[in-house]
Amino acid sequence: MKKQSSEWKFPRTRIQWLWDNMEGYRALYVLCMIGTVVYNMLQLTVPFFSAQIVDKFLTGDHASENLANMPDEFIRLLCAMVGFTILRCALVYWDCMTYEKVSQAVLFKVRNFLYDKIQRQDMKFYSTYRTGDLMTRVTGDLDAVRHMVAWVIRMLVEAISLVSATAIYFLIMDWKLALILLSVAPLIFIIIYIFKRMVAPMHALLREKLANMNTIAQENISGNRVVKAFAREDYEIEQFDKCNTDYRDTNKKTARVWLKFYPYVETLANLLSVLLILCGGLFLINGQMTMGQYVAFSGLIWAIANPMRQLGNVMNEFQRFSAASAKVMEIYYSEPEIKDSENAIDKPERFEGSIEFKDVSFQYSDGKLPVLKHISFTAKPGETVAIMGETGCGKTSLIHLIPRFYEPTGGEVLVDGVNVKELKLSQLRGNIGLATQDVLLYSDTIDGNIAYGDSEISREEVVRFAKYSAASEFIAKMPEGYETIVGERGVGLSGGQKQRISLARALAVRPSILILDDTTSAVDLETEKEIQESLRNLDFNCTKIIIAQRISTTKDADQILIMQHGEITERGTHQELIEKGGYYAELVKLQVG
Repeated sequence: MKKQSSEWKFPRTRIQWLWDNMEGYRALYVLCMIGTVVYNMLQLTVPFFSAQIVDKFLTGDHASENLANMPDEFIRLLCAMVGFTILRCALVYWDCMTYEKVSQAVLFKVRNFLYDKIQRQDMKFYSTYRTGDLMTRVTGDLDAVRHMVAWVIRMLVEAISLVSATAIYFLIMDWKLALILLSVAPLIFIIIYIFKRMVAPMHALLREKLANMNTIAQENISGNRVVKAFAREDYEIEQFDKCNTDYRDTNKKTARVWLKFYPYVETLANLLSVLLILCGGLFLINGQMTMGQYVAFSGLIWAIANPMRQLGNVMNEFQRFSAASAKVMEIYYSEPEIKDSENAIDKPERFEGSIEFKDVSFQYSDGKLPVLKHISFTAKPGETVAIMGETGCGKTSLIHLIPRFYEPTGGEVLVDGVNVKELKLSQLRGNIGLATQDVLLYSDTIDGNIAYGDSEISREEVVRFAKYSAASEFIAKMPEGYETIVGERGVGLSGGQKQRISLARALAVRPSILILDDTTSAVDLETEKEIQESLRNLDFNCTKIIIAQRISTTKDADQILIMQHGEITERGTHQELIEKGGYYAELVKLQVG
C-alpha cells in the first residue's frame, strides 16, 4: 500500500471524481450553475436602468420635459430596478441553499463510501496508515471537498459570468473605455498564477502537519493509562505543543503567501476606479459618452474589481481542496490485496472445521527475514491444537493466516480441504471465533459486546456464553449487570474480565474454528480451569487452536506444537513431549517442578 499520494495515479481527475459523486444531483447542480450565471447577469439591470433614468430624466437635453410628459416610464424604470433586485435576491438565496444541499449530499456519500472502504481493507493497510491520518481524511479533508462543491465552484462561476457579462456590456456602451479598464485583468491573472505555484506545496505540507497533530492526539488519548502510569503528562503536553506550534507556523506561512500578493491585487483592483475617473472623465468632458453611460460604468466597476480580488481566495481554497482530495482519493481508489477471488467457492453451510497447513512459509512485506518456515500440521474437526514457543517465534503470525489476515508467501492453508484463498472471506471469517490477549471492547453494554458477532442472539444465549467463559459471575455483580456500559476499550474492567468477555464474544458466533491467542493469560488458575472445562463441553462442535504459555492450558490438547524461530521443532501430546525431553519437557519442569 503506497503511502504518499504523489505516487498514486488516479483513474479520474479531481473534478471528474467530484462529478462521479454527484450522481443523483448532477442536474440540480448544473441548474445551480445556470442560476449563478443568471443572477450575475441580473447585476447589470440596475446600472442599465440607472443609465436610462439619468439620460432621460436627469441630465439629458429634454430631461425636465421627459419627466413631466413620461412619468409612467420613469416609474416603470424604478419598478423594474426594484423588481429585478428582488428577483436576484430570491435567486441568490435559492442558489446558495441548493449548492449547500448538493455539497452535503456529496459529503455524506463520500464519507460513507470511505468508511466502507476502510472497513474492508486488509491488515497491511492498517499497518501503513495511522489512525489519526485516517481520521483527518474522513473529517477535515472531506470538509475541504464539501467547501469546493458549495463555495469554490460557485465563486469561480460567479467571477467568470460576472466579469464576462460586465465586459460585454462595457464594450457595447464604449469599447475604448472598456479596453482601458480590462487591460488591468491580465496583470492580475499573472499575479494569481504565480501565487498558485507558490501556495500549492504549502497546502500539501499544511495538510500533513494537521494529520500528524491528529495522530499524536489520538495516540495519547487512547494510551492515557500508559501516560499516567509513567507520569508523562507534562512530556506529552510538551510534545503536542511542539506539533501544534509547527502546525500554527505552517498555517501562518501559508497565509503570508497570499498576503505578499494581496497588496498588488488590491492596488490593481483599485486602479480600475482611478482609470474610470481619469479616462471616463475625459470622455465625458469631450462629449464622447453620456452621463448615463458614465453612471453605468461607475455602478458596475465593482463587478470587475471584486471578482479579481476574490480570485486569490478562490485559488487558495482550490489548492486546499487539491491537497485534501488527493488524500481522500488515495483511500477512495485503494483496493485490498486480500479479497474474494473471482471464482470464490460459495459455502453457506456451517464449516466442519478441519485445518491443514501444507509447507507454509510467511514473511511480512516490510520484513527482511521469514517469520514462518515450512509449517505443516493438521487439525481434524473437533480437535484441540495447542501452540507454544518463545516470544517472537511466529505463533500469532501463524494463526493470522487461517482467517486470511495475511497471505502465506509459500505453501497452502486449507480449511475443510479447500485453500482459504478460494473461500469467500465473509463465510470463512464467519465460521471463525477469535479472541486475543490484547482485548478491544467497544463503548457499549456488556450484552452488546458479547453479541457483537451476532446481534440477533437472545439474552439467555448471551448469559450461556458468558458462563462458558466464566464471566457470568462477575457480570452479575456489576451495577446494571449485562446492561452495564463498558468504557472505551474496556476501561473500568480488569485484564482478566476483559479477556473473559472477549472469549464469550468469540463463542457467541458458535464458530466451527475457535482461535485463542493467550486468551487466559490474565485470569487466575482456578478460573482458567473452569474455562478449560467449559471449552471441553461446548454444545457445538468446534476445532480449537490455542496459543498459550501455561502448561495447565495446553496439557489436555490433542496435539501440542512447539515453535522456535518460525519452525515447528516438536509435536505430540503432553505425555509424548515430556518423554522426548526437549523444550516442552523443560517448560513442564520450570512451571510444575
